[in-house]
Amino acid sequence: MLNGDLVATSTPSGLAELIDDAPPFLRDHWRRRPAVLRSGPRPTGSLTLDEADAALGTGALHSPYVEMVRTDRIIPREAYTTSRTVNRVDHPGYADATRIRTLLHAGTTLVLRCVEQWHAGTAEFTRRLGEDLGRKVEAFFFVTPPGAQGLRLHRDDADVFVVQLNGSKQWYVHQGPDSPQWRPGPASDSEPPVVSPLLRAGEVLYIPRGFAHYATGDSGLSVHLSLTVRDIATDDLQRAAQQLLFDAAPANRRPLDDDSLLADARAMLDQLATRLPTLTPEQLLTAARAAQRAEALAQPSPGLTALAASLGTPLETSLETSPHETGPDSGHGGS
Repeated sequence: MLNGDLVATSTPSGLAELIDDAPPFLRDHWRRRPAVLRSGPRPTGSLTLDEADAALGTGALHSPYVEMVRTDRIIPREAYTTSRTVNRVDHPGYADATRIRTLLHAGTTLVLRCVEQWHAGTAEFTRRLGEDLGRKVEAFFFVTPPGAQGLRLHRDDADVFVVQLNGSKQWYVHQGPDSPQWRPGPASDSEPPVVSPLLRAGEVLYIPRGFAHYATGDSGLSVHLSLTVRDIATDDLQRAAQQLLFDAAPANRRPLDDDSLLADARAMLDQLATRLPTLTPEQLLTAARAAQRAEALAQPSPGLTALAASLGTPLETSLETSPHETGPDSGHGGS
């Protein structure tokens, strides 16, 4: 695992699918400067264009997982989503494949957000990459027509690995922020870009955290996967410090008099005086990053098939012989 900005001693499993030789990259580029990396197959298990097509075709994907963007205007959700009727109730915000295709033909970029939250293969790859780097990893899937630009020049609060899957895209990466007070979002930069690679299918572009960038579709339908490697800020350190220093303190107490309040205050200060001298900056940093990564871990399946088997009846048999069949007008769909 990568700890802070230390160089890894061996090629990590997830990072190995993005980089041919990890140690030189970690030494010369990680958190320092952009780089065009290996040309090879897509990361194992990550979302494919066919799978994205299928997911959109079902109409089950919902905003904000589906978004369409264009530099010259904001695309309202109603332009690319529709309502789905469930149990006679209309629910808006579901992906409409026909409207999405029409907007793509008109030069709009399709963005599928947080793919690791709804695609199992991508979730597994981002988990492995997160283990390698010791950080939270999210995945975004961009589809851009030729000549189109999805996002304006902006800074991301993350290191980004751009994996080009189809077509090509022209990138422009400008210098990073010059102070810790920078903010993510739209940027303005009068200086020329530090790199401007044309990324082709199979190539990977690394953009360090905070480096301003934008891109335009070149030839063919540009499809790329953005792997965003999140890192902590001082707010995360403060939360981790509170957890480490006061995790044994009474929670949610409401003392009824000053003596009880003073007793709780005294106990809290005693605990702080005991624990603070033993807490190191490295421990605090590790705890903060661990807490952030825990937010990204996929929730385990409830294991319905295993539960059915443990109850003694194979799932297929129970479905075929169930005496409690209900029609479409039952109100609860047979539940």
